[in-house]
Amino acid sequence: MSAPDRAPEGHQVPERGGTTPRQARRLRVTAAAALMTVAAVLLGLRLASRSSVLVVGVYGLLLILCGLVIELSRRGRTRLGSYLLGAGLAAALLMDVVVLS
Repeated sequence: MSAPDRAPEGHQVPERGGTTPRQARRLRVTAAAALMTVAAVLLGLRLASRSSVLVVGVYGLLLILCGLVIELSRRGRTRLGSYLLGAGLAAALLMDVVVLS
């Protein structure tokens, strides 16, 4: 019997498609860091046009969420981090359109 990761002679082992766990973690960290940068710029622009506690609250929570996603990704919880990042971004955009406008 051969080991599951070894193919019999003359046969090739098909390569696994998709990303490795390390690549997935790096991708989530990069996405969260980019979103954090965008949220910081938008916070600055919103505060320049009007100063409101709601603006600071919405974008501050988004910045905190991005930091949480980075930490979750570093600890190997990339799927949970992705769900939180998507839900947080959707909530922040909804709050920006509905409440802050």
